[in-house]
Amino acid sequence: MEAKEKIIDRYEKLAEEEDNLSCGGKNIVLADLKEGENVLDLGCGRGNDVLNAAKIIGEKAIAVGLDLTERMIEEAEKNRKKLNIKNAEFVVGDVENIPLQDEKFDVVISDCVINHAKDKEKVYKEIYRVLKTGGRFIVSDVVSKDKLPDEIVNDPEAWADCFGGAIPEEEYIKAINNAGFKEVEYLKKREYVKNGYPVASITIKGIKR
Repeated sequence: MEAKEKIIDRYEKLAEEEDNLSCGGKNIVLADLKEGENVLDLGCGRGNDVLNAAKIIGEKAIAVGLDLTERMIEEAEKNRKKLNIKNAEFVVGDVENIPLQDEKFDVVISDCVINHAKDKEKVYKEIYRVLKTGGRFIVSDVVSKDKLPDEIVNDPEAWADCFGGAIPEEEYIKAINNAGFKEVEYLKKREYVKNGYPVASITIKGIKR
């Protein structure tokens, strides 16, 4: 099974766990959302962050959730209808090819999703494309201290476990810079060891100038 299929399989199973709340984060708080701002959540899961964002930004703005997993999108849409939230929508899609228009969003958030993508620079180019000038991203992700060995990089299970796709922190920041974001601000950083390898969980912010 390829890495993408493993990732989908993992999140399909999470979608079946009704009490599972792991597919969400607190980046909408760090984003300091304002009324009237359009928001995109990459890897929205059950849609908790999107629906909370929709309440903050008001009915004249839109909160959109994108997820690779159809089952997660179905669950998110159920939650939206249950709460009768009109200014939110959910889309099945890949973060490397975001199926949304240029310069639509004021804010893009994501929590431990971009490490699943093989081409991080392409993801950030897509984020740059969909953000308005002056728009910002708040992203949490996993990076490695050093390049991971081939047996990890080529293991689909490791990719699905938010680990195999981690790249060295310097390469990750370089990919963001190459995409057009010239300054990256660290909001949080936690270093730890995963399967014997030093990695870090980072939360970062960038602005489209």
